[in-house]
Amino acid sequence: MKKIVQLLLFSLLTGGVSAQVLTLKQAVQTAMTNYGSIRARANYVKASQATVKATKREYLPDINFAAQQDYGTINSNFGPLAAYKIPGVSSSGPVLGTQNWNAAFGALYLTNINWDFFQFGRAKEKTKVAQTVLGRDQADLDQERFQQSVKVSAAYLNLLAAQELVVSQHKNLDRAVSFQTVVTARAKSGLNPGVDSSLANAEVSNARIALTNAIEFQQEQANQLAQLMQVAAPDSNNFSLDSLFVSKLPGALGAAPAQPFEQHPLLKYFRERISVSDEQAKYLRKFNYPTFSLFGVFQDRGSGFGSGYAANQSAYTSDYLKGISFGVANYVVGVGVTWNLTTPVRIHEQVAAQKWTSEGLKEEYGLINQQLKAQMVLSETRIRNAVDNFHEAPIQVKAASDAYLQKTTLYKNGLATIVDVTTAALVLNQAETQRDIAFNNVWQALLFKSASSGDFNLFYNEF
Repeated sequence: MKKIVQLLLFSLLTGGVSAQVLTLKQAVQTAMTNYGSIRARANYVKASQATVKATKREYLPDINFAAQQDYGTINSNFGPLAAYKIPGVSSSGPVLGTQNWNAAFGALYLTNINWDFFQFGRAKEKTKVAQTVLGRDQADLDQERFQQSVKVSAAYLNLLAAQELVVSQHKNLDRAVSFQTVVTARAKSGLNPGVDSSLANAEVSNARIALTNAIEFQQEQANQLAQLMQVAAPDSNNFSLDSLFVSKLPGALGAAPAQPFEQHPLLKYFRERISVSDEQAKYLRKFNYPTFSLFGVFQDRGSGFGSGYAANQSAYTSDYLKGISFGVANYVVGVGVTWNLTTPVRIHEQVAAQKWTSEGLKEEYGLINQQLKAQMVLSETRIRNAVDNFHEAPIQVKAASDAYLQKTTLYKNGLATIVDVTTAALVLNQAETQRDIAFNNVWQALLFKSASSGDFNLFYNEF
């Protein structure tokens, strides 16, 4: 009993806990959370949402409040003045015969309201442009998620195939080593020529090289999957994957996509690009029309100069509080219209340019649509071929395995040459490799159909 307990403890301490299996759904979900381009596009969507809100609020009137307090003189003179690119002094006072330096405090309190209340739908159209930009960015996020899901799934299947190839190459090496042992023993006993042992050694070396290449390919695929998931690759540069599903046929091989082809994420993204361009053209046309505005101004002025200052230059005070207190108030309310008559000339070409941009985007949409339809047709062909190979692969492996067993048995009895055995071993290795690829290709074909149709759930729901 003591020995049994020791064995159990040793088993737990030396690897009794197996590595956690990474499922395909976990890989896809991790990529959706971590991948940089998806996170970036999610932020672009948030920025567009904020832009829509900001655009809607642009229709609100401008309400400005201003207050200033000054100290200075109010000498004036007759003459024209245009303050062009230079600051001017807005002092109002009497025209005196001589310069004086009397100074007092003054203040201006101003409330101003401006509202472009009618623009022939310009503000509304600008909001529509912002909303279509939001739709485009959301479609861009959706198509990026879709494409990334397909890429991660393909990388997962590629790594799974690479791991199966490593297993097959391990079996091939074990066969080569076992046969090498037999050949060496028979060569030493004189039952076979010594050159047979050299050929057996060469086959073992060849099997080791094939295994090394398979391991290197597996490490490359693991690294690729880690990059797509935006996680660090394991220390062994490999993942523990779920390999049970590749031994059976998926149930959705002949199923039709659940959503219309026009809802393909990539097609939706290109349609949204066209919508943005069309709305921008409509928005530009709105600048051909005038703008009607309401405005209102209320101001109050304070001054340390008295109303009789023109006749009596001593009628002023330097008291700060009296200078900035409310004195004379005025208000103005009105409605105005502004219309730049040269704007239609400039806008005409801008609208034309935007229309040509829309036409270009429509051509790109047509090209993508044609390519995806061609891929849909090809995906059905790939599925049929993959299924045929799936059924043939076990037959090929069984025949190659029987042939290898026969040749090795004949060789041990002196009825076959080592060339016969190495040829049978090569055929068996190729058959096992093709079996591994054939099983994986069925799932790759279904993934290709999902990518072509735009319905990723067609593949994803199989897990």
